[in-house]
Amino acid sequence: MESYFKRVQRQTQSRFWINNVTRKEAALAIEAGACGCTQNPSYTWKMLSDPEDREYIEKKLVPILKSTKGDNEAELVLQAQLVEQIAALFKPIWESSGGKFGYVSIQGDPFDETTETIVRLAHEHKRLGPNIMIKIPVTEEGLEAIRECVREGLAVNATEVMSLKQAMDVCDVYEEASRGMTNPPKVYLSHIAGIFDEYLGKVAASQDGETPTDLLWHAGKAVAQKIRTYMDERDTAVGFINGGARGLHHFTEWVGGQISTTINWKGTADELIRQNPAVVSRFDNPISPYVVDALLERYPDFRKAWDPKGLEPSEYEGYGPVVLFNTNFRTAWERARQRIAELRATGIS
Repeated sequence: MESYFKRVQRQTQSRFWINNVTRKEAALAIEAGACGCTQNPSYTWKMLSDPEDREYIEKKLVPILKSTKGDNEAELVLQAQLVEQIAALFKPIWESSGGKFGYVSIQGDPFDETTETIVRLAHEHKRLGPNIMIKIPVTEEGLEAIRECVREGLAVNATEVMSLKQAMDVCDVYEEASRGMTNPPKVYLSHIAGIFDEYLGKVAASQDGETPTDLLWHAGKAVAQKIRTYMDERDTAVGFINGGARGLHHFTEWVGGQISTTINWKGTADELIRQNPAVVSRFDNPISPYVVDALLERYPDFRKAWDPKGLEPSEYEGYGPVVLFNTNFRTAWERARQRIAELRATGIS
């Protein structure tokens, strides 16, 4: 029997992407049907702390430490080299699909996400392979970087989308920047439903001392449905990625939608392969108006995500779910930087 993910892709318009993979996980994911890959700023820490790859990674660091003066610079170089290897594994998919699939995204230092820095790193990262996709947070600075990268013909993954308004802005920027192009670059927006749900769960626990499962199960999906409907009505060429999975339902509940869902290998992709569930299209199933009304009433941050005027670009970076997501990245980036500093101090060779 075909793998679960291959059956999903044969029977529906949904696609399977893999997130933050080791070389071994990338090969397994491709075999299972993965047609794209997202790597984020926590990737270097995952690799430096992975029991199977730690020794290999530390050996790769030897020449990097000799050629760099700062630990942050060393981490950026290490990240680029690791992502370049994964991009090479996905390159045959990119080639056979005519550039439709097989992208691998890379997002740089989460502590420095100015327009200038994002664009500068994009120029460096595009050399890692023809299937590299520049991953850019949808903040006020990030939107300007997205505009510049699209104008330069670079594929973009517009990430950290938690609200309808952010998605609307990505579509606006793409349309403006690609106007007149005969062959515009591939652009996706990544709606991070799993982190959005996690954030609302934390808010619920702090306010109510409970987690209202019936509401929070649907929160991220409700926003995702609204975004997908908006994109369909607009007939945009921007693609849709669903990310931040915190449970199997963050894949299975999106099946049937014109959406690529990116998930981790361990605990999510491998578990779905093991369970081998039936392929059931659920994404377009209607969510009870009672649930949406309750979410709107109880959680102001849900209202901000739901309302097309709920946020302004100047507010994106400080929006609660975005802060949570970025905090995760910064924590992992700092841990990797500290480990690199330790290795530099010990003079590994």
